[in-house]
Amino acid sequence: MKIILASKSPRRKEILSNLGFEFEAITADTDESSDITDPESLVQVLAVRKGRAVWEKHPENDTLIISCDTVVSLDGKILGKPETPENAIEMLRSLSGKKHTVISGLALFLNGKTISATDSTDVYFAEMPDGFIKEYVASGDPMDKAGAYAVQGKTSLYIDKLDGCYFNVVGLPVRLLAKLLSQLGLDPTRLVMS
Repeated sequence: MKIILASKSPRRKEILSNLGFEFEAITADTDESSDITDPESLVQVLAVRKGRAVWEKHPENDTLIISCDTVVSLDGKILGKPETPENAIEMLRSLSGKKHTVISGLALFLNGKTISATDSTDVYFAEMPDGFIKEYVASGDPMDKAGAYAVQGKTSLYIDKLDGCYFNVVGLPVRLLAKLLSQLGLDPTRLVMS
């Protein structure tokens, strides 16, 4: 079976590779604009949209397409990827000293069947010094990340705890992936051990 990751995210590629999946990564060129304000609905719609865009170009049977979308939600407000460095600073200041939720939508496509679901992880930040925030943003690292940070990067110095899946915060909810694979009749263990 051929596996396609419908994503350009290096973090998602790394997670799948570390698990032992053999796959091809194809960028899902889709419009990510939406009027949806509910974070769970938004990420699920976008994950399906991304996966469908790749499936339309690769509709072959026995090809599994995995697509995902992730946002940060703070007090009900969706924080996507920052558009400017100033926007990134504003996001990080708003997250500092607070709990927020990282929500991912995951969609799988196989033999004409589509299944999708969401996963949520609460992240608790300590107060981040303003100097740290400005230097971190100046490094350019936060610019392609929802919420303007990477849990596995420099901001981990200020993360007190996580409630939920760590890999969800990185960008691909691994346990949810295993559950959805099983729902499609696939054995996740066999996929990573072959």
